[in-house]
Amino acid sequence: MFENHKLPEGKVRYLYGLALLLLVSVTCVAFSMRGSDDFDIARREVLLRRVGHELLLQSGDSTSRVLPVEKIAENEYLIRFEHELTFQPGSLVNTTRRLLARDPLAADYVVNVLNCNNSSVAYGYAISQNVKDDIVACLGRVQPRACYMINIKFKQTGINTAKNGYLLASLPFLAIAGFVFLRSIKPQKVLPGEQKNQEGQGNRVFAWGGVLFDADNRQLTINEKTIDLTGTETRLLLIFAASPNETIERSRLQKEIWEDEGVIVGRSLDMFISKLRKKLEPDPSSKIVVIRGKGYKLEVS
Repeated sequence: MFENHKLPEGKVRYLYGLALLLLVSVTCVAFSMRGSDDFDIARREVLLRRVGHELLLQSGDSTSRVLPVEKIAENEYLIRFEHELTFQPGSLVNTTRRLLARDPLAADYVVNVLNCNNSSVAYGYAISQNVKDDIVACLGRVQPRACYMINIKFKQTGINTAKNGYLLASLPFLAIAGFVFLRSIKPQKVLPGEQKNQEGQGNRVFAWGGVLFDADNRQLTINEKTIDLTGTETRLLLIFAASPNETIERSRLQKEIWEDEGVIVGRSLDMFISKLRKKLEPDPSSKIVVIRGKGYKLEVS
């Protein structure tokens, strides 16, 4: 007689494993993006100090300091100097373009040279990833010596684009890791009619009529006579034993038995069905019958 058993513990382990995988994946992506942002921002500030340094050298000042670069907004920085200086717009444009080309997130930015006393704009220009969109003027006019600050504002989408790139690049790896992980922890189902040992684990032993089917040892016992089964016969009979007196579609049998081999041969199923029928013949209470146009059924009296 067939009985239904459930394994809630296995399902719980499966869900816990899935949740753990998702948590680890999200955490790894978040930390990778955060760590990359911190590094790129620190590197950008070094490049901005280098801009200030070269500007002082071009002004003839090799002793005064570039004051600490100040981050005044998410993508906006301020370079300040210890003493007054003068600059040539053409040299400033070339210096920023050359140095900030080393910053992978600095494709588009606007530079404004501000007067210290009232923050008015003494000179400004815009650099774009597409050179045709650059806005640069007044290159030949030398600016008078004064107290200046350089304000540089980067296009905000730079860092967001990099984040998306990191995330998209990690998705294939996470998908493969998730597939392998879930396959390894996926709980084994205890099929209807399957007996359990003292620890609640399935022994994969079925009994109906005069038949005892031991799937683990690949054996049938009918009228105290033991009949050996092949691996494919065992897998096929397991499907029937799990659903006695129910029609099993032919396509399902082919998929579940031969999908791992990658090749499905239509006549193979008929051959193994025929072999199983002969091995079940000693028990008149069970037989495998054809359901025309649908599949097969294990009929148990």
